[in-house]
Amino acid sequence: MEGRVGILSNMKDEVLHHERYVLAENTFAEIATWRVSRPVHGSMHRFKCRLALVADGECVLRCDNVAGKGDHRHVGDAEHGHAFARYEQLLSDFWADVESWRRRR
Repeated sequence: MEGRVGILSNMKDEVLHHERYVLAENTFAEIATWRVSRPVHGSMHRFKCRLALVADGECVLRCDNVAGKGDHRHVGDAEHGHAFARYEQLLSDFWADVESWRRRR
């Protein structure tokens, strides 16, 4: 999906990806990423992201970069720093985490 969307202080940012992938009856992954005009506070790159794995109505895995926290991921209730430098790396890391979670389930 391409377009322009304002997400930070009325800046115009480019949507790179916004899709939902159904992985099983009650499990889906949602990926939303934007190229921003300046880095989100706490990040060193020009991407804003929200990647989530939801199972049975619960978010079990999420990668995002909220202003002030920078790049990080949530696995269950735990939160860990997780820096990335390239968009492709972010997607690759997320899908690897999804596959790891699916194998453990």
